[in-house]
Amino acid sequence: MIVMEYLSPHIIMRKGLVRGIEYPRFAADIAEFLAATLFHTSVLAGTAAEHKRRLELFARNVELCRITEDLVFTDPYREAPLNRWTSPQLDADKRAFETDAPLKAAAQARKYQFLTDAQALIHGDLHTGSIMLTTADTRVIDPEFAFVGPIGFDVGAVIGNLLLAYFAQEGHEAALHARDPYRAWILDQVVEVWAGFHDRFLALWRQAKGGEAFVAGLFISPQDEAALDAERRRFLRSLFEDALAFGGLKMIRRILGLAHVEDLESIADPERRAICERKALSLARTLVVEGAKFAGVSDVIEAARAVARG
Repeated sequence: MIVMEYLSPHIIMRKGLVRGIEYPRFAADIAEFLAATLFHTSVLAGTAAEHKRRLELFARNVELCRITEDLVFTDPYREAPLNRWTSPQLDADKRAFETDAPLKAAAQARKYQFLTDAQALIHGDLHTGSIMLTTADTRVIDPEFAFVGPIGFDVGAVIGNLLLAYFAQEGHEAALHARDPYRAWILDQVVEVWAGFHDRFLALWRQAKGGEAFVAGLFISPQDEAALDAERRRFLRSLFEDALAFGGLKMIRRILGLAHVEDLESIADPERRAICERKALSLARTLVVEGAKFAGVSDVIEAARAVARG
């Protein structure tokens, strides 16, 4: 069954980011969407039987998952016929990524996680081209890549695409620093999306009574509650590192792989575009290989600003 809705006057978020439009509801809406969908389709909220039925249903989405497995995790790091990039400006960068052993190992470790870590029902392609919105309403579209996978993949996809938009602003401004306020707004969205997701996911977990994992009746005493809360925070810290790595991989594939993004592609001057892309690649590699070094999302923002300054 296909259910369709005509959305008007909504536009694809990526187009709005190119135009420099601010969306006051975006961060709160998408954080709620992420937390609600990812928590409630996990065994933190439901039973093992429900989860296994969900696994069985979405395990059939083999072909679309294979697209992600190849285009995100593998093809950017090898010679693949569908790869493309801003050439010749990024030719050396592409060769460097193909010989970057730590990066390739980290990418394949995340591919293994994507293949095996069935945490929740994920959208699977939650970039800023899969979000339609106005200043008053936010909608998520195009869930055809959905399957039961790692929670951090969806969160990372949103963060990674916001960071691509951040680095692309340099190529869209009419004068130097003309888009500095908008760049700051984009980075604020990164912070608010992660913080909103983190806090809402944690709240849902604390309220949950029927999850098959971390059974509520086991945690009765103050010592039990303290131990459980420590585990919740460890879990969310792990999700943070997952999101950074998946976000970085999504950034890399949009520059060195097959499917690119309008944020960067619409920069007409290839020299100017390559400057933006090279900066995005620099941060993306750090997120994939060194994500554990970031104490929190504010450190990610500072790293993005440092790379942007050159």
